[in-house]
Amino acid sequence: MHEASLMKNLMSQVDAVAQRENAKRVVGVAVWLGALSHMTEAHFGEHFRQAAAGTNAEGARLAVTLSDDARHANAQDVLLESVEVET
Repeated sequence: MHEASLMKNLMSQVDAVAQRENAKRVVGVAVWLGALSHMTEAHFGEHFRQAAAGTNAEGARLAVTLSDDARHANAQDVLLESVEVET
């Protein structure tokens, strides 16, 4: 499943930031969805909430930027833009 792999990778990145910052919890996550990532904001949000359940990112605010540029070098990707933590 493509989404499961994406979410596992994303949550690993979020967790790495949280650990580096000695965070109590993650309060916000911002991502960029490439035009060819085949994910809507709602679809991505659903998978994010499932992946974050039981982690320090559970309940985190999610901000999604949707690209419409199919020629962008990262058009097929989901990129982590930022992580907001509570220390």
